[in-house]
Amino acid sequence: MPSDPRVFFAAERTLLAWLRTGVALIGLGFVVSRFGLFLRLMRAEGYPLASTSSPSASNAIGIALVLLGALSMGAACVQHARFIATLPANDMPAQYSRVWAIVLATLTTLGALALAIHLLLVPA
Repeated sequence: MPSDPRVFFAAERTLLAWLRTGVALIGLGFVVSRFGLFLRLMRAEGYPLASTSSPSASNAIGIALVLLGALSMGAACVQHARFIATLPANDMPAQYSRVWAIVLATLTTLGALALAIHLLLVPA
């Protein structure tokens, strides 16, 4: 059977799409988490609508979104590594490292977890 590296590259594109989704969730989570700081400033200025919202709720929702992004990236990394391990050698492109995508996904996931811990420990 002839070599078909398109299978490998399709799997790698799927991993990178999941990484983009995870980064988007992390960014949204950070913005939502820090929205509580904005609400606190608005409440201090006396805006009436700011007193009905809870800054701690936005922080919890933001942390949940960051953790969801980290979970999606971690699961995509594991799924990608498992799939790549099942590919036959002739589907792997010559002179191409399989490790970089997994390293990128792992480091991004660890960074997201560090951000979630930071948001949890440092109040808005």
